[in-house]
Amino acid sequence: MSQGLSHDTISISRTIKAPRERVFSAWEDPQARSIWGPPSEDETIEFLENDFREGGIDIHRCGQSNDLRFRVETHYYEIRRPHRLLFTERVTTDGSPLSISLISVEIGNSESVTELKVTIQIASLVGSGIIEGTSNGWQRALSNLTAYMEARKVEAE
Repeated sequence: MSQGLSHDTISISRTIKAPRERVFSAWEDPQARSIWGPPSEDETIEFLENDFREGGIDIHRCGQSNDLRFRVETHYYEIRRPHRLLFTERVTTDGSPLSISLISVEIGNSESVTELKVTIQIASLVGSGIIEGTSNGWQRALSNLTAYMEARKVEAE
């Protein structure tokens, strides 16, 4: 991994066939996030702390299921149910910082369809590789969220 400071802005949109209140609830619930958040089936998210409120902090470990090497501290700055989230994430491994991101989540609604937009402003402390990994991870996680919400809609019917 090349060393050095790198920056980028990542924007991801999804259309989810579920009401925005249910989509918002999937962000709020750590059990749900543990299901839809990992980018692949062989990855895991394990919550150590969960304080989903303005001023609150979540801490979780993530990575390959047998190697949860990444520690993520999430600090919530604004929570406007069910419209918006604004938070930062600090990712470390073995106590060394890898990246810091400012993340905004906009949750729009038109009847039973939610328009989700996530914007990640990331500063990598270890070169551009983690930016690509962050983008890919968020893309897959939001695809998982879409599938998770749409599967729950079928179960509720």
